[in-house]
Amino acid sequence: MADDAAHSDVLNSTAQGQLKSIIDRIERLETEKGEIAEQIKEVYAEAKGNGFDVKILRKVV
Repeated sequence: MADDAAHSDVLNSTAQGQLKSIIDRIERLETEKGEIAEQIKEVYAEAKGNGFDVKILRKVV
């Protein structure tokens, strides 16, 4: 019975580590997504400044 409890603790510890890793990766990707969205916004602003129709560019992309 004690062996089962120890085995369960190891699994829980492993699952906890995996969950933390997944959450860390998602948080990092969400940060990157925000940064990329800002860069895209800047490119559209640059295109608009150069006289391109941003509405059309968005449709093309």
